[in-house]
Amino acid sequence: MIKTTVKIEGMMCGMCESHICDTIRRGFPDAKKVKASRSKKEATFLTEDEPDEEKVRDIIDKTGYTCLGIESALYVKRGLFG
Repeated sequence: MIKTTVKIEGMMCGMCESHICDTIRRGFPDAKKVKASRSKKEATFLTEDEPDEEKVRDIIDKTGYTCLGIESALYVKRGLFG
């Protein structure tokens, strides 16, 4: 799995977070554990393959928020005790 973190400027409330999560789910139907945080100014999600950065930037920018950066890294699921 690949964990993608998107830095986003402009989220002000819980509805903003929800809007970003819905946008990511529509743009990447296979995305899992989609989360957005206005306090951290970021959204994260998991996919099987690394998502196209241009597509991520495009779908975020179309919502009216500003995509500041995208980072993808290998995600290793932790076990019960580690």
